Amino acid sequence: MSRPESPSSPDTCEEPTGSFSGFRRSLMRVARRLGPQSRLIAAVAALSVGSIALAVIGPRVLGHATDLLFNGVIGKQLPAGLTKDEAIQTLRARGDNGFADLVSGMDVVPGRGIDFGAVARTLMTAMAIYLSAALLVWVKGRMLNVIVQRTILSLRADAEDKLHRLPLSYFDGHQRGELLSRVTNDIDNIETSLWMTINPLLTALLTVGAVLAMMMSISLLLTAITLLTVPLSLVLIRLIAPRAQRLFDEQWSVIGRLNAHVEETYSGLALVKTFGQRARAQQRFRDLNSRVYRSNFGAEFLSGLISPATDFVANLNYVVVAVVGGLKVASGQITLGSIQAFIQYVRQFNQPVVNLASMYYIAQSGVASADRVFALLDAPEQQPDRLSTLPPVAESAPRGRVEFERVNFSYRPGVPVIKDLSLVVEAGSSVAIVGRNGCGKTTLVNLLMRFYEVDSGRILIDGVDIATVSRHSLRSRIGMVLQDSWLLGGTIAENIGYGRPGTSRDEIISAARAACVDRFVDKLPDGYDTMVSDDGGNISGGQKQLITIARAFLARPQLLILDEATSSVDTRTELLVRQSMRELRRGRTTFVIAHRLSTIRSADLIVVMQAGEIIERGTHAELMARRDAYYSMTQV
Repeated sequence: MSRPESPSSPDTCEEPTGSFSGFRRSLMRVARRLGPQSRLIAAVAALSVGSIALAVIGPRVLGHATDLLFNGVIGKQLPAGLTKDEAIQTLRARGDNGFADLVSGMDVVPGRGIDFGAVARTLMTAMAIYLSAALLVWVKGRMLNVIVQRTILSLRADAEDKLHRLPLSYFDGHQRGELLSRVTNDIDNIETSLWMTINPLLTALLTVGAVLAMMMSISLLLTAITLLTVPLSLVLIRLIAPRAQRLFDEQWSVIGRLNAHVEETYSGLALVKTFGQRARAQQRFRDLNSRVYRSNFGAEFLSGLISPATDFVANLNYVVVAVVGGLKVASGQITLGSIQAFIQYVRQFNQPVVNLASMYYIAQSGVASADRVFALLDAPEQQPDRLSTLPPVAESAPRGRVEFERVNFSYRPGVPVIKDLSLVVEAGSSVAIVGRNGCGKTTLVNLLMRFYEVDSGRILIDGVDIATVSRHSLRSRIGMVLQDSWLLGGTIAENIGYGRPGTSRDEIISAARAACVDRFVDKLPDGYDTMVSDDGGNISGGQKQLITIARAFLARPQLLILDEATSSVDTRTELLVRQSMRELRRGRTTFVIAHRLSTIRSADLIVVMQAGEIIERGTHAELMARRDAYYSMTQV
């Protein structure tokens, strides 16, 4: 249906708050979307525990290899035949107390060199550990791929299903390109964010716990020094993150508007060129593109501060740990291999903290997109459909009596579009609805189709309130031929059969002949198998109109709506359209919305609307005789 006479669509959509609490709520909602994959997530968690356990054990094994080498080097320097204690006493007797303290903390045998066999076995063990960890990580990655893809598949399906359950009024208030951006770009961004946060987050949390336990087993003092980085990093994140979140929200909102502008410009490219508006369209694009750049630059700049800031804190921590650890090695309180392992653990501990900062930045972008998708999913839906159907059509007598009983309707509260309108259209008759733009003509037939629900009053077909039957049952009785002929990318035959899936080829050809489509299709090389481009550019306006009429023929409707059906065709094609229209209207209740006098003068009833009210009704002759509003319109 053509867009009704309603206020212009705003250029903006619901804006997320960008608050820290709002970020947490949205993040938890994204996490709940992962619920159906709980078994796979549990498996990924188990694999993560295994891989991290192996990765955490690795430094201790390598530290043991270092101790074997260092012990061999030091042991070779001590006199053979002495015990360790005797060697230490000898060193102290020589006044070499520092060396004695070092030896006291080592497992050495005086006179024995490096045990290369033990070193080789230890290194082989370390290699096996790291290979096993790598294998577990690979399996985990494959399972994570399944989790993310299934979650995104479900989210896309929910978004697409939601679009079908939204009332038409929702689309009146949102640009098509902006909605398209939510269903495509924003969901793609959520997918990227899930990919780059689930595994690192799980790994980081498990790694921190495991590494912390290993560090505590080596030195409580050094562990306490390492933990000082955590509150400092959290303070930095809390200071920077909310400001970056607001910019990410703005970035994805403006990207939606940019997509809407591109879609609008492309759809109306001929109009843009005709009226010389290319410069204006380009300037609008540049303005939006600049806003995307500024918001993206600001968000990236602020979020980019988190990682180097936490890196700086971590590097300071390395320095302190190295100095204190060196002193403890020199005093014999800890072995060189243990301090080597501890420094590796510090890196393993700090890296997840730094990664968490980076993940927070990625999550901010993903949550900004999730907010926009959830705003779509949370939008109020059209009223639930009824299960009842209209009574079956009797073959013996025409049916399709339509009654509007004191109908009121408004797109926005307090701004009525249809005002206390009552109208009776007898079965099999035709009514022409005329009036100035914005008077409510298209809105009236939109209400008949239940694209919108009336505020008050009733619309009845054969005595049945259409609000009490299913929309599918109602719309299956109504055929439409619109001013803007909509064709899908496919063959001419597929376009004709669009309204009745499973229709035979013979039925399609029969409907095409009734609508005079065969007049031009028979001249095409591929006939009914001729492909129609996505925008219908390879079919003339008149040919499109005839195809839509054939589609209506095939649907065999009880009621017919002709919305400016001949206003966009040339005079020659209009003759063909009229010929097919006469047959199509035979025995059917028909609503005609048109400006051309030749289109409406033969109607059984002409209704003149003004500001949502019927100000005149009657036949063409009756209204002309009154010399009132209708007469004035015919004189223009």
